[in-house]
Amino acid sequence: MASNALYLGLGQAATTALAIGLTAALGRWLGAADYGTYYVLITMSTSVYLLMECGQSVWVVRETARAPERAGELLGSALAFRVAVVTASAIPVGLLTLALGYGVRTTWLFVLLFLGNLPLFLASGYGMAFRAAERMERDAAVSVVNKVLVLSVALPALAIGAGIPGVILAQVLAGGAALFTARALYLGIDGQTLSMSRQAVRAMVLGGLPMLSMSVSGAAQPYMDAVILSKLAPATAVGYFGAARNIIGTLLAPALIIATASYPRIARAAHDTSAFPREIRTALRPLLWLGALGATGTWLFAETAVGLIYGSGFAPSATILKVYAPALFLVFIDILLWNALYAAGVAVGLAIVIAVKVLASAGLSILLVPILQARTGNGGIGIVLSFALSELVVLSGALVLLPRGTLTGEAAVDTARALGAAGLTLLLFWAIPSLNPWLGIPLCIATFSGASWLLGLMHQRDVEALQGIFRTPRRAAVPPFETLG
Repeated sequence: MASNALYLGLGQAATTALAIGLTAALGRWLGAADYGTYYVLITMSTSVYLLMECGQSVWVVRETARAPERAGELLGSALAFRVAVVTASAIPVGLLTLALGYGVRTTWLFVLLFLGNLPLFLASGYGMAFRAAERMERDAAVSVVNKVLVLSVALPALAIGAGIPGVILAQVLAGGAALFTARALYLGIDGQTLSMSRQAVRAMVLGGLPMLSMSVSGAAQPYMDAVILSKLAPATAVGYFGAARNIIGTLLAPALIIATASYPRIARAAHDTSAFPREIRTALRPLLWLGALGATGTWLFAETAVGLIYGSGFAPSATILKVYAPALFLVFIDILLWNALYAAGVAVGLAIVIAVKVLASAGLSILLVPILQARTGNGGIGIVLSFALSELVVLSGALVLLPRGTLTGEAAVDTARALGAAGLTLLLFWAIPSLNPWLGIPLCIATFSGASWLLGLMHQRDVEALQGIFRTPRRAAVPPFETLG
């Protein structure tokens, strides 16, 4: 797991740097109002794609990890399914956008973006095979190729005034290159010949139904957030929220990396009452450490991040990040619990919990956005405050639904240790004078790490495990993909 997390982390570091460059250019060249329009477009497109994915990613990774001889059939069926649902959905989603009152121009831009994201959607499909075989470095390479080309094309397009259409063109070209790269990397490890079968598609759809219901809720959350905010607040407020949301996505990357790296092992251990809790706690401890550190750093340095990326014109985005900081810690934990519940076969209950959470968040947003927009001029605060409050529903539901014995008292103690390290770090920064961020950020990390060591969240074995990543040959860590078939 550590080796896979390392490769995904290196890929994420590269893509994060590229994404920061792109978002900075978008914010500065488009301005808050146009950036708000772009944020609505990209959020709606991403939400619909999440829905159309139909929960297949988690199911395909699980089934391929358990039966690697079916890798070609499962992947081929998943890719064919993706092409079919995207092409069939283009007109309906365009009409829905128009019906929501976004106008002809915005609707056409949305349809172009929606269809243009198909190559990247297919490229990410190959990642299911890479993840199941624990060849995460190839999954990371595809993401890096995509981000490099998006930035390479989008920057000149923005410079010549192409605006949002130029950015969409950049995404289309980069997605095509990512698909070509993914296909080449798959063939480069002697991946099985792709095939499609109705039985595999049917099993994938049925097996993905629990995750589909979760995807519906997951897709609805950002979609409703964008729509509610765009209807109840001006475009500048949407732009502030979009800028903050992009930074939030970067902050969540470590949780997604660890969850992705640990999932194949969790899936294989799901029916072993001794191995399953062990795999969960192995992944949970670093998530607690990173989540608490991320929440602490977000609270202390939100202004620095926003100013560095977007400039002084997006100062209200920093307030949104500060309000979100406590929820970040909860989301880190929830991401792992979602994977654990699906692997254990109890995802339906969690899907119901998430649906309740989305509805609660939407209701709170409708109530809070107008109030906070009127009082602060920053309606996005209402969105993240609603999200933070409703996230408690998910955590409570997941703890109830987990198989008995999955989380022991040690997990609760580790959680308390993480919160204690965060509290000690915040106390230190409250007590000392204001510091330059270039001194403050390293001091924050050092203080949190030291507090984690003193409180017992970090151990010598953690350091040894990290060193072992670099001592252990990559291909000795897991069976090579070509031997799985």
